[in-house]
Amino acid sequence: MPEFDKLWNYSNPAETEIKFREVLKDSSSEKNLSEHLQLLTQIARTYSLRGMFTEAHETLNEVEKQLPIQHDLEHARYHLERGRTFNSSGKKAEAKEQFELAKKTAIEVENDFHAIDAIHILAIIAPPENAIALNEEGLLFAENSKQERAKNWLGALYNNLGWAYFDKKEYEKALSIFLRALKWREEKQEPSSIFLAKWCVARTLRAVNKIEEALKVQLALFEESVTTGQNDGYVHEELGELFLLKGEKQKSSFHFEKAYELLSADRYLQQNEKERLERIKELSK
Repeated sequence: MPEFDKLWNYSNPAETEIKFREVLKDSSSEKNLSEHLQLLTQIARTYSLRGMFTEAHETLNEVEKQLPIQHDLEHARYHLERGRTFNSSGKKAEAKEQFELAKKTAIEVENDFHAIDAIHILAIIAPPENAIALNEEGLLFAENSKQERAKNWLGALYNNLGWAYFDKKEYEKALSIFLRALKWREEKQEPSSIFLAKWCVARTLRAVNKIEEALKVQLALFEESVTTGQNDGYVHEELGELFLLKGEKQKSSFHFEKAYELLSADRYLQQNEKERLERIKELSK
């Protein structure tokens, strides 16, 4: 893994770009072409994460012109970021083609981490019936890999497989996978990831109508978020839904109001789940 990869802060791509630009000053294609091109792909990613798709493609065009004939890791990362840029801008067919190329190239150059990255995104953009098989392929790849960094995909793959089953309304299977994900996260001792894993378990408990169990978990997450000062809109949303099912409308509307305050500014929800936001807003009244 190039040292510059450790500079990533996915929640602040603009700040990450500045750090990458500093590294780029000391990077040259003559010194190390592969790392230079990989760095440019990551600068492109900072653009696509901000919806700056023209800038992302222009940077990737610069990479494409310099790609050597012999395939190496820079080719896989080029295809990954071209695919992510297409996907984020709504060009799903072009994205799928690029992710397939990224997967093929990463396997060819024996880089398991980026091969699994490509598989996991292919699963995300696939319909539910295909997503399960792709996530299982990624899990098998990660479990059998001898590369430690590749094994770190297991938590995300468990999570994605759980949601693939959830989307097919196979809630018991989803719950089983989410519990495996929680166990894996707890072994890794990553507080923020454990928080998310517990939320997924509780959301699925609501789906199988285990309301009291779900409420217990979400209330514990709510207390944790208050303690850490990291108020979570999705926890509020779930508490709103759970109290609504229990007929406790005052508590329900309180949590929906908090959920709307926090989630209404979420760009992804604005673009992809307007009805969900409208429901939260209506139920907050």
